This record gives sequence, C-alpha cells and structure tokens, in this order.
Amino acid sequence: MNNNVSPIREGVYSPDWQQDFRLALKSLTDLEEYFEVGFPQTPYSQFIPRPFALKIKNAGEGSPLWRQFLPADEESEDGGLVDPIADEHYSKGKGIIHRYKNRILYTPTEVCPIQCRYCFRKNELLQNSDVFKNNLEVAINYLENNPQVEEVILTGGDPLVLANHKIEQILEAFSKVPSVKMIRFHTRTPIILPNRLDDELLDLLKRYAHKFTILSLVIHTNHLSEWTPEFLYALQKLRPLGINLLSQSVLLKGVNDNWLDLKVLFSSLVANGVNPYYLHHPDPTKGAMHFMLSREEGELIYKKLKEESSGFLLPHYVVEQPNGAGKIFALNS
Repeated sequence: MNNNVSPIREGVYSPDWQQDFRLALKSLTDLEEYFEVGFPQTPYSQFIPRPFALKIKNAGEGSPLWRQFLPADEESEDGGLVDPIADEHYSKGKGIIHRYKNRILYTPTEVCPIQCRYCFRKNELLQNSDVFKNNLEVAINYLENNPQVEEVILTGGDPLVLANHKIEQILEAFSKVPSVKMIRFHTRTPIILPNRLDDELLDLLKRYAHKFTILSLVIHTNHLSEWTPEFLYALQKLRPLGINLLSQSVLLKGVNDNWLDLKVLFSSLVANGVNPYYLHHPDPTKGAMHFMLSREEGELIYKKLKEESSGFLLPHYVVEQPNGAGKIFALNS
C-alpha cells in the first residue's frame, strides 16, 4: 500500500474524500467479499465507497439501502428504455442537453460517487454515450449563441466528484456569460461522500454564490436511512453560504413507496434547511423496471402525503412525458 494512504477504518470517512473514492468497492468480487453473499452478474458496473457500504451492510438484505445500491437479478430482464427521457434527442453535443427554452443541462463528468441501480442514465453510461463527451469551450459558445438560456444545470454523472479546480473553472466560465443568471448542481455526493464538502469547496461555492443571481445545490436523497451524522454536519456547513439548498427524490417500489417514509424524509430535510423540490415518478428504464410503480399507485401515495403534511414540506410530484418532452405535474389537484 502507498505510504501516503492511511489504513481503512471500516465505516469511518477519511479526511481525504479522494482516498475513500479510490478505495471504493468496484467489482462483483469486491461486493461479494465485503457483503459475504453472492450477487448476480449484470451488465452494469459496481461502485460503493466503503464507509457507505458498511451502512448498507448493517441495514441488511431487503432494506431500502440494499435495494438501491446492490445488484439484482431483475436488472438483466428485458423491458424498459435505454434512454427513457430522450437525452440523445435533445443533445446538442459536447455535454449539452437543451430540452427547455431557458435552461440547459451540462454533463461535465460521467462519474458518480455510487452506482444507483435505478439510475435512468444507467444504459447511457454503460454505452459511453456521446451525451457525456463534454467540452466547456463549446458549451460557452452555445450559451453565447442562445441568450434565452438563463440557467445551467450541472448533472451527469455527479459534478461534485470533480476536483475543486475543475469546478471553479466551470463556474468561472459560466459566470462570464451575461445571460446565465443561475447555476444548479444535481448531486448525490453530500449523502454518499459527505467528506467531499471540504473547506476549499465550501469557500468556492460561497464565492460563486455572489456571481450568480441564484446558485442551487439539489441533493438527491430517497430515504432517511441514507443519512449519516457526517451528512448532517455537511448541511450545517452549507447553510450559511448563501446558496439555495433543494432536494430531489425518486419514488421507488420497495424503497420509499409509502407516504410515512416520505413524510419523515421531507420534514427532516426542511428541519435541516433543505427545501424539498422534486419527487420524481420513476422512468421506465431498461434494467430498472423492478423499481417501477403505476401512476395510480404513485398518486395515491402523494395524495395521502398531502393529507398528512403541511404544504411547505411537499415537493412537486412530477413525471417525464413520453419522448423526453419534459416534466409535468403528476397530480394537479
């Protein structure tokens, strides 16, 4: 082992988040040795940082954590779409996806801090889709030629797995485009690798919050069992920075498909300074159809959630239209 790498302490996050990233479980063999059970061979990759892996292990088989992050036989079944929200159709090349008039998606990386088994981009990532072949200079030129775009949404992959200097390079470039008023990060990282929110990144976010009208961090979390003390501490550090803290969740069969779990999740988010933004109905994704539930089931859950929750605790319940035409409210009343 490299002498500069400190020993692994099971379940403990390293002061160096990149070390936790490097030492993650990355193969089926890694998973089977760590969890001491057999897993099916699927077409999809594996990646779980070891501190979070212990949390999954302690939760046990059949838990919301186990179902979200460990391989299942159903991933090899037929059915579902390779590109359920038509990223390829709306791709402008070099990491740019332009679906809505006033905002674009930009994918600066295809890398994530963990492999979510329900991911709607799991097949695009598997196929090394051109959607992820980004170029910042091309993105800046595109924005300059499309001044109606006022928001850039950084997605992927997960933009917070980039090094700090790369994130700063991206933010600095977009801050020079007069029409870009808002930046939005969509990220799983604060949940999975909360130690990623180091002092340098926090300072960077604070500085760039003042260079845009709004800088948002949309934290992806589906169930309260994902949370750690380190995540709560990260939230405490984020709250004073002047950035807009939001959440997004996906309604998943066998994970959070009951109103009480969702109520606890959303009320806990608000109590910690995060505004619930989206609850996504799952997309019909190849390799993730076992997470699907019907619109009728989803609407019943959300209606019950509305009955039992204050309005400010509720995210928008949304569903993607066919052929990637964009999100619409799944429940209008």
